[in-house]
Amino acid sequence: MHPSAIVRFSQRFGFSGFSEMQALFREAYTHKTTPVQNYQQRIRSMIANKSQKASGGDLARECINATLSGIERLGLELDDQAFDKAVDLVVNADNIYVVGVRRSFAVADYLVYNLQHTNKRIHLVSGLGGSYREQMRSVRANDLVIAISFTPYGKETQHCLRIAQHHQAKTLIITDSNLSPLAKRANTVLLVNEGSSFAFRSLSATLCLCQALFIAVAYRLELKVDEIHEQVGFED
Repeated sequence: MHPSAIVRFSQRFGFSGFSEMQALFREAYTHKTTPVQNYQQRIRSMIANKSQKASGGDLARECINATLSGIERLGLELDDQAFDKAVDLVVNADNIYVVGVRRSFAVADYLVYNLQHTNKRIHLVSGLGGSYREQMRSVRANDLVIAISFTPYGKETQHCLRIAQHHQAKTLIITDSNLSPLAKRANTVLLVNEGSSFAFRSLSATLCLCQALFIAVAYRLELKVDEIHEQVGFED
C-alpha cells in the first residue's frame, strides 16, 4: 500500500497522520500486555530501582509532580465537544446511574455526591452484596449510565454497560483510551490519562474532570431555572 494512502486513511479517522494513529494502538497494546502488579510488588520494585534511600519528602514531591502532569495533560487534551455533549446527557437524563469499581469507586462516589446537589435523580451503583444486576434493573431508555474505568477495565463495569445497552439507556464513559472495551458502548467518551509515580496512578485529574462536569451541569441547570422563572413570572 502506498504511504500516502495510509496517511489519508489515518486522517479520515481524525488523526493528523499515521504516526499519531500508530501511537494510539501502541499505547493500548502496551497497557493490555503489561502485567498488573499488586501494591506490595510495586513498593518492592520502587525500593529495588532506587540507588539510594529516598526521604519522605522526595517521595511526596515525585507523587505531586506526577499529579500535576496529569492535570496539565487533561487541560491540554480535553475534547470540548465531547465535554459539552456529556453535559447535555446529564442535563437531559431522567435518572443517572454512576458505576465504578475498585480504584474508580471513589471517583464514582465523589461524582454522585456532587450531582446530588442538583435536582437530578442520582443512583450510585455500588454492587453491594454483588447486586449489580439488581441495581441496574430499573434503567430505562431516557436514563444515563456514567461508567468510570481504567486499565485493567472492571468486568463489573462492563457488565453494567451491557445492561444499559440492553435497555437502550444513554452512556457516558470516563476512561483512558478510545480503544477501551467500554468506549464501544458509549454515546460520549471523556478521556483521562493520569500521572503516575512509582507505578501508582493518581486519581486527581479524574476527580478534577468530574468536578468540572458537575459545575458545568449545575450552571446549565441554573440557566434553565432562570428561563422558567422569566416565563412564568416567579419571584425569588
